[in-house]
Amino acid sequence: MINRVLIRTKVVQNLYSYMLTRPDCTLSTALKGLDACLDKTYELYHYLLRLPVELTHIQDVRLDEARHKYLPTEEDLNPNMKFVNNRLVESLASDEQLQQFAQDHTVTWNDDPIFERLILDKVLKSDIYNDYMNSPEDSFEADSQLWQQLMKQVILPDENMSDAIEQRSLFWTEDDVDLLGQFVCKTFRRIAEGDENAILPMFKDEEDSEFGRELFKAAVTMMPDSNTIIDELVQESRWDSDRIVLMDRIIMCTALAELRTFDKIPISVTLNEYIELAKNFSTAGSGQFVNGILNNAVKLLRKEGKLLKR
Repeated sequence: MINRVLIRTKVVQNLYSYMLTRPDCTLSTALKGLDACLDKTYELYHYLLRLPVELTHIQDVRLDEARHKYLPTEEDLNPNMKFVNNRLVESLASDEQLQQFAQDHTVTWNDDPIFERLILDKVLKSDIYNDYMNSPEDSFEADSQLWQQLMKQVILPDENMSDAIEQRSLFWTEDDVDLLGQFVCKTFRRIAEGDENAILPMFKDEEDSEFGRELFKAAVTMMPDSNTIIDELVQESRWDSDRIVLMDRIIMCTALAELRTFDKIPISVTLNEYIELAKNFSTAGSGQFVNGILNNAVKLLRKEGKLLKR
């Protein structure tokens, strides 16, 4: 679930923090911080999976309270139960793996009832909800599609979600929410298809689980040599090396460490990933700058016999 795109992002972010806090922060401490960051990322995936369950429960309670008020209307007595009987939500609520994770990590939104109420009200007022409730289609696929659309178009873009995420953990960013939202929707689709392994594991395999730590250590170990390469290429391009922003330097050092350490990763993949990171996390001109330096670094390393892969 936590793929290498996300791992690279977390490595760069944690390496940036590590560089700012040296020598107070040791490599061992920084690696523990990286592990904690990745753990919290997987926890966010579970928080997003838990949200439909808790919102549906609140709506179920609301409908029950309406039935028992002093002067209930006909609609109160005979509400449309399609939303609260959603098959996808029932599957999520009964999944033992999700239940155990939620219990072990205290994954719940119930400690923020204002947020839950605001999000649920947005859901109930949405065209997506109304179309679903009025549609004659009654299938697991339709139930799954409802929550995929609500996640993409109503819940994740909502500013209340951004605020709730920011307050809940310093490890979580809007970029995390956007990416994990895609994995959550993928999980919803897999559940509707009857996939017994719909809940995604934290990492695809053991190799991915070690990738972040190995990349971080390589970036730190090779940083002096990487900085020498960067400064040499910057001087050749007649750019003042003192003007390189720290994030650009960290991104390039991490990219160079990956190029020289992970033989199975194609050069083009590494270059593309770190150029995108520069565009997303650094200055307006960083993407073009990092692109130029890294491509020249590849040529230099090949010339010196330090980079043999393609």
